[in-house]
Amino acid sequence: MKAGEDITIAVITHGDDGVFWSVAQKGAEAAGAALGITMNYQGANNNAQDQAQMIEQAVTDGVDGIAVSLADPKALEGALKKVVAAGIPLITLNSGSDLFKGLGAITHVGQDETIAGRGAGERLKAAGGTVLLCAKQEQSNVALETRCNAAAETFGGKVIQITTSGDADRVAQQGEIKAALDADPSINAFLGTGPVIAVDGANAAAELGRAIPVGGFDLSTEILDYINQDKLTFTIDQQQFLQGYLSVVFLYLNVTNKNTVGGGLPVMTGPGFVDKSNVVAVQELVGKGTR
Repeated sequence: MKAGEDITIAVITHGDDGVFWSVAQKGAEAAGAALGITMNYQGANNNAQDQAQMIEQAVTDGVDGIAVSLADPKALEGALKKVVAAGIPLITLNSGSDLFKGLGAITHVGQDETIAGRGAGERLKAAGGTVLLCAKQEQSNVALETRCNAAAETFGGKVIQITTSGDADRVAQQGEIKAALDADPSINAFLGTGPVIAVDGANAAAELGRAIPVGGFDLSTEILDYINQDKLTFTIDQQQFLQGYLSVVFLYLNVTNKNTVGGGLPVMTGPGFVDKSNVVAVQELVGKGTR
């Protein structure tokens, strides 16, 4: 068994350096520092080909464990087969809760996106929504697709899905949401599958003078401010700091002590809901970058 200082763990996600993934990275870094190991974090900025190449390079480099997000599992399948063939312990995080077993991962660390989406649909229905616009900020991200599809299961009314420009172009993103809302006056609820797109949806509705319930996913200082100001109804918290932190810890324990976790099931970090009733308690921690 290797000692801590000789262990290198790679965390390779599809993420960017925005408000969500920067917190997941901090979690991974905190775990690496606490364990006294080398932890290398890379984000592919939503480019599945780049992410696959990063994974293959980590295998070539001989790292001791790899954690990977599965936003586009088909694009990563070949690279992940190389991880397993090399005998390197693999954990998936964030996206891929229903796919990790088939890809040879020890476990998955994240939230069940179906449960999360259903919860969002229930809340928006309870808020009076009958026609829902669900907007996704990334192409080919199975987690975002699941969120919208699951919301449709419980919402009970008509659900319209769109994919917008990414979070890096907020002007375009908000404009596209505004156009979709303007084209259908019957839309009376909005769900954004991330914190940025949720806020942009709230702003688009406000520009049109549409007072509708707005739900989102994940945490940021901005989205919590909107909840506190009654501009946004709720957001769903999947605790991405834990996703980064626990993935590194679980890989370390497998490398050093052959431990496995989850019992063949994912290790859930969410969903939890943040609304007006608990937003103040969460805001301080988000400001510190750990939630």
